[in-house]
Amino acid sequence: QVQLVESGGGLAQAGGSLRLSCAASGSIFSINDMGWYRQAPGKQRELVAVIISGGSTNYADSVKGRFTISRDNAKNTVYLQMNSLKPEDTAIYYCHANIRKRLWDPVNDYWGQGTQVTVSS
Repeated sequence: QVQLVESGGGLAQAGGSLRLSCAASGSIFSINDMGWYRQAPGKQRELVAVIISGGSTNYADSVKGRFTISRDNAKNTVYLQMNSLKPEDTAIYYCHANIRKRLWDPVNDYWGQGTQVTVSS
């Protein structure tokens, strides 16, 4: 099966930085969109950033100018560089990807297990 594994989460102070990584592995024919979502306690899961295979990006208004999403297609990996972190960025961050496993398969949604990001001050 395809799996997405996140890394890079942890504790940071307000104004600090973290870099999240998510590597896709398994049977993969192609990957379309890759993105990051987050869910804080008592809130719904929300889109943070998304990047398509061609490089176009989209960000939530709350993170524009602070976060940068990028991808390395050769490594099937997506990154999220988070700068100027705020306490309200505290959440579980989930990696997401649209993946076609085989030529004859439809594109399916895949999710990582999530990584905790905590910002304190």
